[in-house]
Amino acid sequence: MTATPARITAVDTFDVRFPTSRELDGSDAMNPDPDYSAAYVILRTDDGDGLEGHGFCFTIGRGNDVQVAAIGALSPHLVGRSVDELCADPGSLNRDLIGDSQLRWLGPEKGVMHMAIGAVVNAVWDMAAKRAGQPLWRLLAHADPEWLVSQVDFRYIADTLTPEDALTLLREGRAGLAERESVLLERGYPGYTTSPGWLGYSDEKLTRLAKQAVADGFTQIKLKVGADLDDDIRRLRTARAAVGDGIRIAIDANQRWNIGEAIEWTTALAAFDPYWIEEPTSPDDILGHATIREAVAPVRVATGEHVQNRIIFKQLLQADAIDVLQIDSARVGGVNENLAILLLAAKFGVPVCPHAGGVGLCELVQHLSMFDYLALSGTTENRVIEYVDHLHDHFTAPVLIRDGHYTAPLTPGFSATMRPESIDAYRYPDGSFWAADLAGQEGA
Repeated sequence: MTATPARITAVDTFDVRFPTSRELDGSDAMNPDPDYSAAYVILRTDDGDGLEGHGFCFTIGRGNDVQVAAIGALSPHLVGRSVDELCADPGSLNRDLIGDSQLRWLGPEKGVMHMAIGAVVNAVWDMAAKRAGQPLWRLLAHADPEWLVSQVDFRYIADTLTPEDALTLLREGRAGLAERESVLLERGYPGYTTSPGWLGYSDEKLTRLAKQAVADGFTQIKLKVGADLDDDIRRLRTARAAVGDGIRIAIDANQRWNIGEAIEWTTALAAFDPYWIEEPTSPDDILGHATIREAVAPVRVATGEHVQNRIIFKQLLQADAIDVLQIDSARVGGVNENLAILLLAAKFGVPVCPHAGGVGLCELVQHLSMFDYLALSGTTENRVIEYVDHLHDHFTAPVLIRDGHYTAPLTPGFSATMRPESIDAYRYPDGSFWAADLAGQEGA
């Protein structure tokens, strides 16, 4: 008797929020009081192996319920699908969801619905890696280059990156993979930390955390800027005094400025030798970034965490608008679109330094950077993954930092699985933490 193929049976969603605003963790010039949150999804199956696919979108509080609803709206596209077929070709789901004309009308390929598609596509990759018994970085790095190319959507980018280009990059990128994998397993992937630099922190806390970052082996930190120039000058002076001249300090304006402001502000801070200025203006303003880049050199220009899709990244690269490309694991349409973006960066020779932090973003994006190092770019020179030191304990396979480096995760999957007790506690508004908190507010 032929066994019935396993199917997706449920798409369970959760509105998970953490009260980070109370300690001003994550505060910056544009987002003064974020409550780091995850619109979380679990793909359930009827397979006897019990393996599930976990994924999420990152938000900062209000609106997480909207993001959860968007993920839930994708359930009819998933329930009943063959698990084997999905895991053998995650790109099939990506193509179906991106290509659905009525979902597409809500973008196209941008905003809440595009992020929702990324969450469920990432959940499929998580399940595929678990079923293969491998961490996702290894699954991708050892995958057949032709198969990887089949996972990429070349629509709108084929004028710059063709399938043939991608195949050449991936074939050439595999040279020396085994040696690099040994180095990765021994040393890890370099990181940098934003933990000292949140805008709401006192100078004393900034100094203490910056010195601790250096002691922990980090060679780069990042400070939030953009609210008040005099404050930024003081804070950068404080940070530079704390870490010395041999440590890179990046600065991040979180889209706060107009073009002229970005140039004037960055020029005023140039005396402190900032390594890059991140998100100096709107992530959609390609020519604005190019103007800023030309004016503030040798300070580098970085952006990407709010870039909507591979098409905008293509144009940023075509326009010589950025020095550093910052992918985000949960902003675009999942692993498949990030493969396209990594390939574009490799073709243009622009280093990728991912956005992370948030809830679970460090856990996810480490896999993409490690794949990039092993099987595409072949280098970690001038490449670092962002790191912040909170909320990792809510995941079953949290990131492990050793001497300023991300240790390569060995647990099968995409490192996206959140602890059930964390979901139960921080589910909004009826999880145990929020129920008690809201009751306390009512009592007060």
